[in-house]
Amino acid sequence: MPDDTASSWEARASAHSFYGFTDLPTIRDRGPVIVTHGTGPYVVDVHGRRYLDANSGLWNMVAGFDHPGLIAAAKAQYDRFPGYHAFFGRMSDQTVMLSEKLIEVSPFDTGRVFYTNSGSEANDSLVKMLWFLWAAEGQPERRKILTRKNGYHGVTAVSASMTGKPYNSVFGLPLEGFVHLTCPHFWREGLQGETEADFTARLGRELEDVIAREGAGTIAGFVAEPVLGAGGAIPPPEGYFRTIAPILRRHGIPLISDEVITGFHRTGQTWGCETYGFTPDAILSSKNLTAGFFPMGAVVLGPELSARLQAASEAIEEFPHGFTASGHPVGCAIALKAIDVILNEGLAENVRSLTPRFEAGLARLAGHPNIGEWRGKGFMGALEAVADKPTKTPFDAALSVSERIANACTDQGLICRPLGQSIVLCPPFVITEAQMDEMFGKLERALDQVFAEVA
Repeated sequence: MPDDTASSWEARASAHSFYGFTDLPTIRDRGPVIVTHGTGPYVVDVHGRRYLDANSGLWNMVAGFDHPGLIAAAKAQYDRFPGYHAFFGRMSDQTVMLSEKLIEVSPFDTGRVFYTNSGSEANDSLVKMLWFLWAAEGQPERRKILTRKNGYHGVTAVSASMTGKPYNSVFGLPLEGFVHLTCPHFWREGLQGETEADFTARLGRELEDVIAREGAGTIAGFVAEPVLGAGGAIPPPEGYFRTIAPILRRHGIPLISDEVITGFHRTGQTWGCETYGFTPDAILSSKNLTAGFFPMGAVVLGPELSARLQAASEAIEEFPHGFTASGHPVGCAIALKAIDVILNEGLAENVRSLTPRFEAGLARLAGHPNIGEWRGKGFMGALEAVADKPTKTPFDAALSVSERIANACTDQGLICRPLGQSIVLCPPFVITEAQMDEMFGKLERALDQVFAEVA
């Protein structure tokens, strides 16, 4: 039971905090967890309890919670130049250097970067860019945005409309013109007797059919996560992007890679699009961009979209969009250091070397009779709970199985994320072999406990 003493941290939080994306029955029964600091992949709460955070905060604290180089970079930039914007042709030197670095590490030979404060804003800005571009080129009717069911792109009105999650219906979303295609989850969406190759081919035909139905001349772009993140760490079926990319190219529809979660080695390579062998027209980045040490997002434009947007902007003398903290010098200084830490201080190599151990741990737990599937790529994975394994029948939603598993993990000092009927793991890149074994050991005990109660 939560400590409901009026002066407790838990009571103070509940008295004055309006919770987002939080299971309110859990708060009522257990109270919130109030953390004060972290070391490596662990966070510590106000009572001194330590938790291994297998969520990396919210996918993003990949260098851990106390990386000295990132802290030093932030302090140094605050001492040197603590804040500015990127409007009116004025920006910090750190912003210039980060744009150069992002193009250098991108799949693009040339391009430009536009800064936001989050992944949601990056998605929102990208849509405005596409609408602006097509209107400037004499095709103002090209406004429809294609995404996928169960995909997640953010929480602004536009990015939530891109997000293929049913909960957005409580806001009267999606807005008109946002079209959601089949979720590319072969285990759940594949038909009886359908092979993975057949499933991929069917998704390709569906895309062709949607383009024919809606009209290619009405579609502004297709936005896709290389691996669905908040959909439950769902990798695409074999050959998916090799199938859809030529279709989009043939119809002149830009393909945008939403790498807010997958960017900077979450999937084992710098970008998820590299993992799956496709070159998008633009990349959306956030989270790992600053290793979670500063709120920042970016739209990384490839050469064609960059040139077209530049021409459209020159025609009216500006691109009328931006945010007060776009290209913040402290955020850019942190991002420059974070990229160096991930690529050059062993974090990327740690992801590559420990991915087999991570996958083996997931596969072992998937042997449980109430785990229907394990899935993942790189350092993002999930276990899908089922009431009946042969038929893939889910548990009754009223049982809140994944939330119960996550709560049982919390009791053991492990933070993981419930998503639908899945438990998602996205460990920090600094995790060690011993810590990974600790993660799976605690999760296994939580699974055994909860399934004994509900199965």
